[in-house]
Amino acid sequence: MPRPSTPLLSPDRIRSVALAIIDRDGLDGLSMRKLAAELGVQAASLYGHVRTKDQLLNDIASSILSTVDVSGFEVDWREGLIRCARSYRAALSSHPNIVPFLAYGPAGREESLQRLDLLHGALVDAGWSRREATMIAAGLMYIVFGSALSSFSSGFSADPADYTDRYPHLDRAHLLPGVARELDRDSFELALAAFVRGL
Repeated sequence: MPRPSTPLLSPDRIRSVALAIIDRDGLDGLSMRKLAAELGVQAASLYGHVRTKDQLLNDIASSILSTVDVSGFEVDWREGLIRCARSYRAALSSHPNIVPFLAYGPAGREESLQRLDLLHGALVDAGWSRREATMIAAGLMYIVFGSALSSFSSGFSADPADYTDRYPHLDRAHLLPGVARELDRDSFELALAAFVRGL
């Protein structure tokens, strides 16, 4: 039987299908066995491409992080922080189920470390101490990860009766789920602007 002209497995295809599983089923829903089944191969076939689930998650994380824009640091540190945060949030908002894995820090991921090195260097070059630069980077990540992890606005009930007469200052809270996407974006922008202005 001739070999297929297109290989069943490639790093891009493995990452893409694994990320689709994470998007659909969460981090705990990804297993090498499930991934192999969705790729139409035996689990043992995957190990020629990916040694462990952690390696696969790091590969996926690196792929996502490659879209984070750090070009603003060529302009100045403020523009760098803003562009970096916006593009990072956009990348993570498309895949919120991977956020808890990324929130543990850069580990040994080259994409993460390159971007953090550039960010840290730009802040130190602008006059911040190394400690301050580290805290600024951490603060920025708290804003990005917090906004990408979940929707504050979607957590409200759409039933006005849940608020009427009991919570007079939340009498319009039932409207929040209908504008969650817009309100969450605007809340992120407010927090980011306040953070950069405060610095």
